[in-house]
Amino acid sequence: MKNIYQKCKAHLGPVQAGFAALLVGTALLLTGCHGSRGMDPFQIPDEFDTEQNYEITFWAKNDTNKTQTRIYEQAIEDFQTLYPNVTVNLRLYTDYGRIYNDVITNIATNTTPNVCITYPDHIATYLTGTNQVVPLEELFVNEKYGLGGSEVRFLAPTPEEIVPQFLEECRFGGHYYALPYMRSTEACYINKTYVEKLGYTLPDTLTWDFVWEVSDAAAAKSEDGTYLVNGQKVMIPFIYKSTDNMMIQMLRQKQAGYSTPEGEILLFHDTTAQLLRDIAEHTKKGAFSTFKISSYPANFLNAGQCIFAIDSTAGATWMGSDAPLMDISEDKVVEFETVVMPIPQFDTEQPQMISQGPSVCIFNKSDPQEVLASWLFVQYLLTNQVQIAYSETEGYVPVTTKAQTSEEYQDYLSRSGEDNTQHYEIKIKAAQLLLDNVGHTFVTPVFNGSASLRDAAGQLIENTVKSVRRGETVDDAYLEKLYGDVTSLYRLDQLIGSNGTAASGKADLGPLPWTSVLLLLSLGGAWILIIAYLAAKFLASTKNVQKKEPHRQRNKQ
Repeated sequence: MKNIYQKCKAHLGPVQAGFAALLVGTALLLTGCHGSRGMDPFQIPDEFDTEQNYEITFWAKNDTNKTQTRIYEQAIEDFQTLYPNVTVNLRLYTDYGRIYNDVITNIATNTTPNVCITYPDHIATYLTGTNQVVPLEELFVNEKYGLGGSEVRFLAPTPEEIVPQFLEECRFGGHYYALPYMRSTEACYINKTYVEKLGYTLPDTLTWDFVWEVSDAAAAKSEDGTYLVNGQKVMIPFIYKSTDNMMIQMLRQKQAGYSTPEGEILLFHDTTAQLLRDIAEHTKKGAFSTFKISSYPANFLNAGQCIFAIDSTAGATWMGSDAPLMDISEDKVVEFETVVMPIPQFDTEQPQMISQGPSVCIFNKSDPQEVLASWLFVQYLLTNQVQIAYSETEGYVPVTTKAQTSEEYQDYLSRSGEDNTQHYEIKIKAAQLLLDNVGHTFVTPVFNGSASLRDAAGQLIENTVKSVRRGETVDDAYLEKLYGDVTSLYRLDQLIGSNGTAASGKADLGPLPWTSVLLLLSLGGAWILIIAYLAAKFLASTKNVQKKEPHRQRNKQ
């Protein structure tokens, strides 16, 4: 491209040449390898310059919960009162996937937000851009501006007051690249009324054997095609929302491999195969389905068409006959007693359940003062005011012991069942479930490509269930092909280096987001037009020279 420009430059006017040079430079910049742009490492300023004004962008996720939006807005307003020289611009997304896509796109053009609520798996991919995400451990302990620092204008938590199990997920690649914002786990929401109708009693600890046995029994039908337990024509006894979590937790409970902290893939082995065979067996009996195949577990649970619905504790406001949020009409709701329990276990003596949730990261900028302003705002998101207010909206729990043990939060927990909104019983019980089991939680390893591996784990279950519903047999040959298909689909072979560990470099990035593809295709089209224009100008100029040449020769004669 540069050579074309040089050859054509002589035949263009100065304005045209300048315009072409600008387009060439822009195209070369934007069509470079995605995530290839780097920045200098962030250095903590000695002092925060309060005489200068700073504008930072904050990307967060929210869908229909207006209360959460107001909490964000109030936090921004309160922070700006403390730091009037900092303006925070909020941008809300409907899901974390869109945040991820936009961040990846913006890394290529160095236009990332300042602060972003996202998942650690996604942050690991952001790190493919050199120094794009700020490591936080030095900021944690900075005497002036660190967590609980002397110059911070509000009561921020100290590093010791962040729950270590929640903070652990934010550490990867040898650094802390985020702070936890909210945390949840998965819970089993149970129609106790139907369990007892089938002749069973809920145990103190839920087991996989118990859930499968009851679910199989609930699949029995009468002669008219209705299910015996509910008298309806629809019944999915057991529905799991997140099949990636289902597989990951089952493997953890079995003490079987998923991945190493470094990214070595351990997913495809005999234990995984046996779990898939078991799932296939119960699916064939009509006992099991997934969210992706059937729909939201809450919809079936509340309509009396499900007995065991496993979903996040953050989804508790949708669960139960009296749930404040519902996607089904009131006339479809069936009255039943709702019980919230930890997910089923293989070993009741050593329960294992996943801890997950959104975290907050900071993107590097050319001005260290701007980064410091972002860090101060991130700290504010961990204050009691924000943590308690946000956790009360759904079944999340605060990520600091400071907030968890506060009088305000303890009062909130104690008022379970007082009303069906702020103190909805199932929501508070779901939060309490995580608080009581923090010591039994684990986090999955985070590395560049870990998000793809998580998706692959869930896809194994999704494909198995779909195949059974189509009448296929899940045998050794099927599982071998399934392993290969999933490996190919999620490019897991590109995550594995020659030594069996995660490969470094940009192979882990996977496909570009569609927005980036669209941008690059547009640039490609623009370049075709530019080259055609320059070539036409070059040819026209050449013809003019050729036409004038005989005339010049005649004049010389």
